[in-house]
Amino acid sequence: MLLPMVYLAVRAFEADGATLFEIVFRARNLVLLSNTLQLVFCVLAIGTLIALPLAWIVVRSDIRYPRLVAIIGVLPLAVPGYVMAYALIGLSGYYGFANQFFGIRLPRPEGLFGAAAALTLYTFPYLFLNIRSALLDLDPGLEDCARSLGRSRWNAFWTVVIPHLLPSLLAGWLVVGLYVLGDFGAVALMRYEVFSYAIFTQYSGAFDRIYAAWLSLMLMVVTVVFVLMEARLRGKRYARVAKGTARRAVPVPLGRYRPLAWLFIAIVAATSLGLPALVLTYWMSMAGTGIDFNEVGQAFLRTAAVAMPAALISTMLALPVVYLTVRFPSPFSSVIERLTYMGYAVPPLAFALSMVFFALNVAPFLYQTLTLLIFAYCMTFLALALGPIRSRMLQIGPRLEEVSRSLGHGSLDSYMRVTFPLLNKSMVAATLLVFIMIVKELPITYLLAPTGYTTLSMAVFSRTSEGMMAQAAPYAAMIVVFSSFFVGLILRYEGRK
Repeated sequence: MLLPMVYLAVRAFEADGATLFEIVFRARNLVLLSNTLQLVFCVLAIGTLIALPLAWIVVRSDIRYPRLVAIIGVLPLAVPGYVMAYALIGLSGYYGFANQFFGIRLPRPEGLFGAAAALTLYTFPYLFLNIRSALLDLDPGLEDCARSLGRSRWNAFWTVVIPHLLPSLLAGWLVVGLYVLGDFGAVALMRYEVFSYAIFTQYSGAFDRIYAAWLSLMLMVVTVVFVLMEARLRGKRYARVAKGTARRAVPVPLGRYRPLAWLFIAIVAATSLGLPALVLTYWMSMAGTGIDFNEVGQAFLRTAAVAMPAALISTMLALPVVYLTVRFPSPFSSVIERLTYMGYAVPPLAFALSMVFFALNVAPFLYQTLTLLIFAYCMTFLALALGPIRSRMLQIGPRLEEVSRSLGHGSLDSYMRVTFPLLNKSMVAATLLVFIMIVKELPITYLLAPTGYTTLSMAVFSRTSEGMMAQAAPYAAMIVVFSSFFVGLILRYEGRK
C-alpha cells in the first residue's frame, strides 16, 4: 500500500526548485480544484435531494409496494457512471434516441451539467441505502416526544430526524465524494476538466510525468481532507441514554400527496433505469447484425481473466487482516486495518499512476503485464473484501476455537477446522463484490492494461469517446447485466432479518 505512494512523492520532487514552484503555483491548478469541488458538491446536493425523500417514502410513509420502491432506489448501482454518461450522450444529437423517436434534437450534454447528471444518477443509491438503514433503526419515540411538545411533523423532521441521520449522511457523502474525486470515465466523456481528467491527459498526451505526479498528489490531498472532515463531523454520539424498547414507526399517510410521491418515484426510475435501458436497446438495434458477439464475448473473457484472480486474491489477503484485527485488537492491528483502506481511498487514477511510476523504476519487468494490473486491483479493492468477512468473524466469536484447542488441536488447525468453514458464505460474498467492482472499473484498467488487452469498460469508453455509439452498446449492456449481480448481492443480504 505504501510503496507506490512513497514513490509517487519521490517522482514529484525530481524537478528543480524553479520548476517545482512553477508547477505547484500554476493557475490551471486552481481551475482544476474549483471544477473538481463544484462537481463533488453538485453530485452530493442533487443526490441527497433524490435519496432522502425516496428513503423517507419507503420507510416512513404508507406507500404501497415499498419493496419495489427500494429496488428502484438500489438498481442504478448496476449502471456504471461512464455507461450513464454514454446513455445521456446517446439521447442527444441528430442520430440520438430523442430525435429519432420524438423529433426533439437535444444538445450534447457536457461540462459540469453533463458530468453531474451522469454521476448523480449512478451514485445516489449509496446515499439511499445509508439513509434507509438509519431511518429503519431510528427510534420513532424521539419524533413523538417532539410532537407532544407542540412541534409540527415538518418541524420535528428537521429538528429531530435530520440531526440523527447526520452520521449516515456523512458516510454516504464520503463514499460518493471519494468516487466522484476519482472518476475518470464520466468526466472524460462529458469533456469536463477536473483533476482526474487532467492527470490522464497529462500522462498520455503531454508525457509530463512530473506534473502528472503533482496533480495526483494534489488530488490525494483533497481526498484526505474529505476523509478528515467526515471523521471530525461525525464525532458526536447519537445513542439513547436510557433503556427501553423502540416500537415500530406508524406509517405516515400520504393522503393527497400520494400522486406526487408516485410521480417522484416514476421520474427517478425513468431517468436512472429507463433512460440507460432505452438508449442501450436503441443503439443495439441500430447496430443490428453488425454486432460482433465474438469480440464482445472475448472482451468479457479478458475482463473475467483479470477480475476473477484479483477477487480471489483480495479475499485471501483479507482473511489474515480480519483475523488479526478481530482476534487481536491493538494499535498495531488498527494501523494495518487503516492501511488496507488506503488503496480504496486514493483516487483510482492517482493510484494507477503511482503503480506505473513504481513499475518503471523498481520492477520494469512488471510494466505492461497482467500481473501488475491484478496487483493494482487487489490493493484497490482489498478494503471491500474486508466488510463481509469481518461482519461474519465478529458473529462467530472465539469460543469455538477455544473448545477446539482444549481438545488438543493447535491454533492454525482449530482455525481451519472450525472458523474457516463458517466464513465460506461471507468469503463468497466478498469475492463476488470485488469481482463485480473490477468489471466496472475503468481508470486503473486504462492505464495498466497491456497494449491490445481490451476489457469491457475500455471498449465502452474508447468507442463512446469516438462517437461510435452503436458499437459501444453491446459492451455497455454486458457490463450492466453482470453488474446486476452486485445489486442482487446487496438486496439479498440487506433483506435478511
